[in-house]
Amino acid sequence: MEIIKNQIDDLNLELTLSIKKEDYSEKKKKRISEYRRKAEIKGFRKGMVPVSLVEKMYGPSALVDSVNDVISEALNNYIKDNSLRIVGEPLPAEDQPQTDWVDGNDFTFKFDVATTPELSFELSASDEIPYYNINVTEAAKKEMKANLLKQYGSLEDGDAAAEDDFIIVDLEQGETRIEGAYVSIRNVDEAQRSSFIGLKAGDVIDVDVNKAFTNETDRASLLKVKKEELAALEPVWKMTVKNVKTFKSAEVSQETFDKIFGEGKVNSEEEFDAKIAERLVAEYAQESEFRFSKDARDYLMKKADIALPEKFLKRWIFVANEGKFTMEDIDKEFDAFLEDFRWQMIKGYLAQKYEVKVEQEDLLSSAKSFAAYQFAMYGMSNVPEEQLEAFAKNILSQEKEGRRVYEQVEEQKVLNAARAQVTLKNKKISVEKFRELK
Repeated sequence: MEIIKNQIDDLNLELTLSIKKEDYSEKKKKRISEYRRKAEIKGFRKGMVPVSLVEKMYGPSALVDSVNDVISEALNNYIKDNSLRIVGEPLPAEDQPQTDWVDGNDFTFKFDVATTPELSFELSASDEIPYYNINVTEAAKKEMKANLLKQYGSLEDGDAAAEDDFIIVDLEQGETRIEGAYVSIRNVDEAQRSSFIGLKAGDVIDVDVNKAFTNETDRASLLKVKKEELAALEPVWKMTVKNVKTFKSAEVSQETFDKIFGEGKVNSEEEFDAKIAERLVAEYAQESEFRFSKDARDYLMKKADIALPEKFLKRWIFVANEGKFTMEDIDKEFDAFLEDFRWQMIKGYLAQKYEVKVEQEDLLSSAKSFAAYQFAMYGMSNVPEEQLEAFAKNILSQEKEGRRVYEQVEEQKVLNAARAQVTLKNKKISVEKFRELK
């Protein structure tokens, strides 16, 4: 068999495979023997079917499979022997003529192969990446304090409904009556909201629910029907306010401190304020780290300046997904795909260059941090260590979640390795300006 290479450009080549009868005949003979051994045909004992009959029944498929085996082996060996860094897998050339599958014939096949360039770049102190240090202001501390007290507050009976309040109402339309429905004033359409603000227990108004609750999910929930049933309903209902519920922030008290931070950990408003400052510093540090990760990625992508065989990649994505996506679908997401593809190459290069290794301890620590964050989202900020660890191990035991944690840890370690080589340009910035950054 002969393989002829035609180098189209730096990243694309075409391989022409000339396959002779002797290249595939032995493989075909073995396949026919396998078919004969397994064939169960009426009138013949298993394994005793005449070869001529097996050839007649299975010869064409045996020929195709045998030639495909030869092609696969030849391409794999060529790629390995020539140390090609291929993208995806070889694709039949678009101008490949239809094959006339006749046993004994010679065959010619052409394949398009795309490669990626070899990465080779160095990082040093001359490489500068910005690092933003966010200022903690009195206004930010005051805002966080108010938000925390609000988070641990409660609904209480109110007088007149304000914008952040709830009303409990009965709705009537003819003989239909809905009792005790909760309405958040903020969920009322802005154009209609003024007619709800100021309502008191006992007030009765007519409400066009289509105008007041434009979100169909909210409207269906309010009327206790399915979304598909909404269109058949008359929109105007008589609404009677039964009660007003106002959200009252928690008091600055020992009970509140214990709820937020755990029993006895904060014992005065001064300590409360200090804890808030600590939280802000930690939150801003996280935001700064996240921003550094983005800026570092952008810098490394620009420095590596990786050229990719884009035309081939689009075609390969289309073929590999067996028509699940149209070329128009692929075009929409292609820039994001290229960015991720380039980053994976850079990450792999730096991981090898700086001998980055992900240990089990790294994974467990990351999973525990994620678990603590999840618990905190539900107001549980003092979860016992053994519970966190059990939750973390459960995360790592799940294939998809475990893979996500691994990739996050690997990326962070790669960025830390890069950080150690470059110069960070520290910049002080307000939180408002920081969040305006592109």
